[in-house]
Amino acid sequence: MNKKLIFAAALLAASISTEAFAFPDRPIQVIVPYSAGGGTDLSLRLLAESFERNFDGSTMVVRNQPGGGGSIGTSGALLARPDGYTLGAGAQGPLALLPHLGGTPYNIDDVEFIGLFGRNLQVMVACKDAPFSNFDEFLEYSKTKAPQIGNSGAGGANHISAEAFGKAANIKIESVPFGGSSEARTACVGGHIDAMVASPAEALGQVEAGNVSMLFVMEPERIDLFPDTPTAVEKGIDFTWSSWKGIIGPKDIPEEDLKFLRSAIKTAVEDEEFRKKMEEMGEFVIYEDAEQYESRARSDSKTAEAVIRDLGMYGMNN
Repeated sequence: MNKKLIFAAALLAASISTEAFAFPDRPIQVIVPYSAGGGTDLSLRLLAESFERNFDGSTMVVRNQPGGGGSIGTSGALLARPDGYTLGAGAQGPLALLPHLGGTPYNIDDVEFIGLFGRNLQVMVACKDAPFSNFDEFLEYSKTKAPQIGNSGAGGANHISAEAFGKAANIKIESVPFGGSSEARTACVGGHIDAMVASPAEALGQVEAGNVSMLFVMEPERIDLFPDTPTAVEKGIDFTWSSWKGIIGPKDIPEEDLKFLRSAIKTAVEDEEFRKKMEEMGEFVIYEDAEQYESRARSDSKTAEAVIRDLGMYGMNN
């Protein structure tokens, strides 16, 4: 074989080798730190479908790894080999709350943020027979007494958000933990607590049934579902809060592969079919790039840390 043929063969081999190992050349696994069938799990499965639809030949596999309030699956994603093939569903609780409670082998500095794709909005409602029925009455009442505010579990997002609001509004509240949102809702409808934090979807049916009344929305602006309900911000209190979920990975993923992943998640989230299916499930779809996602997570982490320290819960699981 002459030199020209050898050179041509070498170029062809190099081309085939580069093409064969172009990222991703095998399935990408996304670890969901919760059980199958929940909102995060279902959302991730829709996102995986969108990814495969938009990147023909690429595969995204969702794997459930529940436990530890989400810390076990999140650990699995963050401690994985940083090759871009093992990612995680980055939710608010495991990333912004649990590290402050202790017992996690990671903290927010260990997270490579890829893209946020959804948020779960939160509202505060007055329960049946509460001594207030709107925001102004609620705040006035709270100047002299601590309202009992139900949440879905001590140290959870609803608990932290209620306490964070109390801190921002400079009022005292009495948090009442329950074994899940359904238990808290039952107590609220039964008139056993004064108020509770809920999702807009949870609140809507009870508002329409006359069991509860809206107090405020934890967003910067009013929402379409409750256009007559104010935000804390418009009432002069600098407070917003929502749960969120996105895609994360371990640090040190190769830069070119990370660039692909970030672009791919943006494309998958902006897919019309994905957004339509998410909205049908009652999910609030929003894309935030890695920088925006990280900024949101760090802001919530800072807020949560202050509240958790005030409650004497910091590092309690260590």
